[in-house]
Amino acid sequence: MSLKDIRSVDYIVLLCRKMKETRAFYQDVMGLPLDHDSDSWVSFRVGAALLTLRPRGQLFGWDDGPLAPGTAAVQLAFRVPPAVLDACHAELVAKGVSILRAPTDLPSWRHRTLFFRDPEDNLIEIYAEY
Repeated sequence: MSLKDIRSVDYIVLLCRKMKETRAFYQDVMGLPLDHDSDSWVSFRVGAALLTLRPRGQLFGWDDGPLAPGTAAVQLAFRVPPAVLDACHAELVAKGVSILRAPTDLPSWRHRTLFFRDPEDNLIEIYAEY
């Protein structure tokens, strides 16, 4: 086996300055099922993968470095069925999430999509293919 044989992502780690708020966002707002919970490692199940949060700082012998406020570290895209996207938008608004772009059709991508940020300022997209 070599690097060209990689076929899936098992987990994604978000480096957090606001662990408590970010944990609450992904559990309470996004409704992701909790898989593991400790002070330094929180994982949520997303299909076959894990979305993991850990504090930004020193871990494993290196420093994660600073991140300027308001700067996205990553963009996460969550796919839903087409009939669900507008309901996701309504639920996010009802939970007080500030929407960057309301549901919008992107014909060249064959997507309907919406964008918002998590407490770490990461860009979050929920999209449906059509």
